[in-house]
Amino acid sequence: MRRLKNYINGKFVESKTDKVKFTMNPATDQQLAAVPLSTKEECYEAVAAAKAAFPAWRNTPGIKRIQPLLKLQALLKEQMNKISDIGSENHGKERRALKGEVVRAYQMCEAAIGTPELQKGEFMSDIATGIDEYSILEPLGVFLMIPPFNFPAMIPFWTLPFAVATGNTFILKANEQTPLAMQHIFIECIDKAGFPPGVVNCIHGDAEQAIMLIEHPDIKGVSSVGSTPVAKDIYKRATSLGKRAMCHGGANNFLVIDQTANLDKIMSNLMNSCFGNSGQRCLAGSVVMAVGNEKFYEKVKAEYSNAAKKLKVGYGLDPETFMGPVVSKASLTKLKRQIQEALDDGATMVLDGRDIEVDGYPNGYWLGPVIMEGAKPGQKWYDDEIFGPVVMLDRVDTLDQAIEIINKNPKGNAVTIYTESGENARHFRHEINCGNIGINIGIVAPIAWFPFAGAKDSFFGTLRAQAREAVQFFTQARVVIERFHGSTKIEWE
Repeated sequence: MRRLKNYINGKFVESKTDKVKFTMNPATDQQLAAVPLSTKEECYEAVAAAKAAFPAWRNTPGIKRIQPLLKLQALLKEQMNKISDIGSENHGKERRALKGEVVRAYQMCEAAIGTPELQKGEFMSDIATGIDEYSILEPLGVFLMIPPFNFPAMIPFWTLPFAVATGNTFILKANEQTPLAMQHIFIECIDKAGFPPGVVNCIHGDAEQAIMLIEHPDIKGVSSVGSTPVAKDIYKRATSLGKRAMCHGGANNFLVIDQTANLDKIMSNLMNSCFGNSGQRCLAGSVVMAVGNEKFYEKVKAEYSNAAKKLKVGYGLDPETFMGPVVSKASLTKLKRQIQEALDDGATMVLDGRDIEVDGYPNGYWLGPVIMEGAKPGQKWYDDEIFGPVVMLDRVDTLDQAIEIINKNPKGNAVTIYTESGENARHFRHEINCGNIGINIGIVAPIAWFPFAGAKDSFFGTLRAQAREAVQFFTQARVVIERFHGSTKIEWE
């Protein structure tokens, strides 16, 4: 069986460990590759390589640092179909969603190409007589990225291009569940893009290797995306050691539908938000909330559940598939347990996808759309996201009631209002306490030129991934105040 290799100092290196995990095809329950749980020495070797590469890379002019990103962007485009096939097989998600990931990945490279403009400092002359002051945005050193399983081709690029464009060096601790798309990107794209050895590195492992890297004294900062408990733990570990930390956490996203919404137009958007990627994304809708009377709620419930019944669940590489399997057998078991616990706690089933079967794939980790109702704020199954194709329906009388419930929820990653009322949309946007806000947009995914704006327990840190905030995270301002007194007389003139 194929065994994945680390990428250290510009070379692919076989790990010496005898400890491995197996990455799977979730549609077939077949092993695809062995993922080495790298040794402490190998983790430290990657840090040493990145540290050694930093001085020369820092001193490389910014206009030259972006040249490998230009090449990387082109290579990602060339490899899009192959990356999508590999990622879909390894993760399970529909192939078109993987292609969307690759598009976002190369757009991050495009955005980072503008880093020399964003990295310019400020200047003010004569802050006092004959004294000038200016700032310089300097890179700090070696940065670490710990990505989640659910966007294997995209999320590492939330930070990688901005880190290296600003003059830092970079280590990716690849996700152990879905590493194959990124392994291919390293082989066919990053290794061929022209980065000097040590500037970009990749280590395989799980939480143990991540902790080794976080705690290494030469790591200057950590970025991560994962569940809220994981984000909190990484943030505490990193900041307690004086490191920078950018930790995006979990979500519990509300989709609010008022009585002016065009249900015919928004239904496909709702389906994609809640059930695309099998609900395994931090921007997925978790609670669909109708604002109005019981008659309106019943209309929303009927149209929503009827649309969900029509979604095709199947192999991600099948072009007709809307929704693939969940990522792992353990995830499927957990999801089914959570659904049953919600039912035992008083929720009722509207659409039950637990017994779905997919022809030709009897061993896949299948879960069809699950829609429940009856849970209320304060109950676990309402307040906490079930990370899969599981949705709670709810009804409130007024938009202000919806806003109050959402603002009390500890998560604040994304929220959407479906409305054709400009007044309602403006009121909602102004009063809601959430990072990413959609108006008739169910997946509020900021493009590469804007930050990924998680809030509350969905983000720990100050500066977030992507764009200008990422540039600020990867640099430190140095302020220079200077005065010159004029040259002295040279005796021999």
